[in-house]
Parts: sequence; C-alpha cells; structure tokens
Amino acid sequence: MNELEIRRAAAHDIAGMTELIFAHGANPWNHLPRVEVTAHLQAIAKDSVQAMLAERDGKLLGFVSFELSRQFAGYQPPERREQEHAYICEAVIHRDMAGQGLGSRLLGESVKFLAEQGVQDIYIDRHEENAASAGMMRKAGFVELDTFPDPARRPSGSGRTTLSCLRIHP
Repeated sequence: MNELEIRRAAAHDIAGMTELIFAHGANPWNHLPRVEVTAHLQAIAKDSVQAMLAERDGKLLGFVSFELSRQFAGYQPPERREQEHAYICEAVIHRDMAGQGLGSRLLGESVKFLAEQGVQDIYIDRHEENAASAGMMRKAGFVELDTFPDPARRPSGSGRTTLSCLRIHP
C-alpha cells in the first residue's frame, strides 16, 4: 500500500471532493446545503477557496477547505480588525478513516499553509454538540470564543454554533 499523500487541492479534484462530502460528511451536526457547498468547492478552480486533501493510491480520503474572509472582524483583536483572516469552511474524512487522526492532520496542514501565507487568525465553527469536531479543533490549538443560537444552520440538538479561533503569532 502506498503512503498517504497530503497536498493542495486543484480544480481537477473538485468533483471527487463534492462526492466525498455528500457521501461521508452528512450527519445531524453538519450543515451541508447542496447548492452552497457545491459552489464553495467550485471556487477552488478560481483560487478564492483553497483546500488540503489526503489521498492514497489515487483514492480521496478527506479534505479541509478554507478561504480568506472578513466575516469574523468583530472577534479580531483591535489592532487586526481590518486584516483578512481565514475561515475553515469544510472538513470531511472518508468513514473508513474515522478515528485515525486524519482530520487533525489535515487541519494541521491547513493551519501550517495559512501561517506560511501570513494569516494570523483562523476561525472555524461547529455544532455546539459535535464532540468529534470539538476534539479535533482543540487538538489543533483552536480556542472556543463564542456559542450562539443558529437554528437555520443547526436544526438538530441545541441549535447552536460554537465559534473557535487559532491565533498565530509571527
């Protein structure tokens, strides 16, 4: 068996990534509206969205997608309120790889890539009750900032979103 390869996603990966997220990302905690998620992944072809993916023997096993944003400016330190920050949008792992640390590894590679680009603040969110995502985020160094009602995106359980951030100090 060949070694696991982690690399940046390219336009030719979009179809496989779209198939993977809808086949293996659906659960009561994930908000995956088909039109929006598909458009998000299509933006990889334009470089407005980026992703790190893992594959072995040509089989896509997981990915983490992210983009530069200003949507969390209210959470930014005052001296960086006007700076772009990153938002980790999607993270999905093939069911056969669950519990093996691949999600944490992809998240770590994404953080490393963003830090190399000069990004200082990286945001990520999850359903408040998604313990697996919470553990992966904590393991990568993310700190919870806020939990708020979000019934449109979180129709199950508590209906709340937890926002976390990783501050990178150059």
